[in-house]
Amino acid sequence: MKNFQRITIFIGLLISMSILSAHAQEVPSFTLAWSEYPSWSTFGVLNEAGIIDGEKGKLGSVEKKWGVDIVLAEMDYDSTIQLYASGRADAVCITNMDILSPSLSLDSVAILPTSTSFGADALIVSDKIQSFEDLKKVKTAGLDMSVSSYTFDANLELAAQNPDDFNFVNMDPATAALQFQLGQLDAIVVWNPFVLDTLEKRTDARVMFDSTGIPGEIIDMVVASKAALARPEGPQFAAAIIDAFFQLNRMLEDPAEGDDTLIALGEKFSNLGLESMRKVVTQTRFYKTPAEAIALFEEEQIKTTMKKVVGYCLKRQIVDQEPTIGYGTGEVNVLFDASYIKMLTIN
Repeated sequence: MKNFQRITIFIGLLISMSILSAHAQEVPSFTLAWSEYPSWSTFGVLNEAGIIDGEKGKLGSVEKKWGVDIVLAEMDYDSTIQLYASGRADAVCITNMDILSPSLSLDSVAILPTSTSFGADALIVSDKIQSFEDLKKVKTAGLDMSVSSYTFDANLELAAQNPDDFNFVNMDPATAALQFQLGQLDAIVVWNPFVLDTLEKRTDARVMFDSTGIPGEIIDMVVASKAALARPEGPQFAAAIIDAFFQLNRMLEDPAEGDDTLIALGEKFSNLGLESMRKVVTQTRFYKTPAEAIALFEEEQIKTTMKKVVGYCLKRQIVDQEPTIGYGTGEVNVLFDASYIKMLTIN
């Protein structure tokens, strides 16, 4: 009799495991490509916290809630863009400037703003540079056709200077920062962590101007392809990403776990410690709540910002034709759509 009971229990367990396995296989899978940056490294922390399980076929708490499997693909920034543009990732962490080019062949939807640069992109100079006239005489190194060159040109124009009068040379930010620190350059445009690192390592380094001069113009986002969102569970995929991101922001704001969460975020972002990360998140301002994110996507200012960004990209031939931009609804190349954020308030 006991053997019969054991066999019955064993068969029951096998049946239960089969049902669970079949259910897991039924959960649709979507891929999010992300790279190391303060508000995007949140997805690495979310993975470690079990809120998202980035491995295919495994579900974190937010994935179970929304009924989707989110596969997290971490790589360098350029590779994430290539993965997304090729259709091998359903969504990508990307700036409002860098999404323009891939959107010309892949209609894209900005589903979530994660942060904006407020000092995280900066022109750093040595004490040899005391004026714009001094700056004209030297090479300024930074990544061309990127937020670095945008920050440089936009701030020069604010100061009534012509960017064409300056010698901006293309250089990877890590290389530019190292050459500046070694005294081989006197002017660089880089982003964090290179900004903080450079200011610490060269005593005569100072910020001549930064992205505080162009507030709200460099926007870090999560963008999904229109095709991915059109899949039956596409909206749930978007909502799950957004839900997880704001859960992490609540953890950062919680006095009981905020420091530990910021330390965990620093481990994912260039292994920075607590004090450095406190500085980082003042220079990279997170959109901490759904209300802040919705306001950005629905207020008139973003239309002005995108017009300026698109104009810059056309002028610099970063895009060979003008992408169409829409807000809320529309058949366009890039759509800013707050409806997925609003799903959080409904569920």
